[in-house]
Amino acid sequence: MKFGTIGAGAVALAFARKAMAAGHEVVLSSQRGPDSLGGKVAELGRGASAATVEVAASLDYVLLAVPWPNVEDALRSLPAWNGRVLIDATNPFSEYSPNLVLADLGGEGASEIVAGFAPGARVVKAFNSIIIERFNEGPTKNNGRRVIFVSGDEPEPKGFINDLIKSFGFEPIDLGGLVTGSRLQQAGGPLAGHDLVDFGYH
Repeated sequence: MKFGTIGAGAVALAFARKAMAAGHEVVLSSQRGPDSLGGKVAELGRGASAATVEVAASLDYVLLAVPWPNVEDALRSLPAWNGRVLIDATNPFSEYSPNLVLADLGGEGASEIVAGFAPGARVVKAFNSIIIERFNEGPTKNNGRRVIFVSGDEPEPKGFINDLIKSFGFEPIDLGGLVTGSRLQQAGGPLAGHDLVDFGYH
């Protein structure tokens, strides 16, 4: 599988490393253009490449990993999604420095807003609830597997992402549909940011 990324920061690179280790290819993109990503592509190695946002977003599975204030600009000018899958790894912070500040979403879930900016996309919320440092530490902790939450309305792409997470060594937990599930796992929700571990007793 070849994944695209919209964004090439810490989350996109961490995802790329895990995906490439599992045998996939990754096409990075950022608003600064592919020429700005040469160092990151070289660091990732074989299987990584860079392209425009439009090219990366044309792939069947695309990771959205940009700061929340940039989401609308990142998605607004893209061609119709036509059922391609958008993996929403964003969290709704309006400010990142010196402190994290949650955005006022007016009662909507973050992934609902993302879906509104990407008409025709099948949106799956994933890779946002685990702190990136814990993700980079790897899937195992105390002989258990770290948990990554997943939510979405479409069974087929959600099942694919669940299987992808398992191939990374983590334990996916399905929170159900996008409206309910994404609110549980997004920043500010009760399941966000915890280093949860599954010990396989169920």
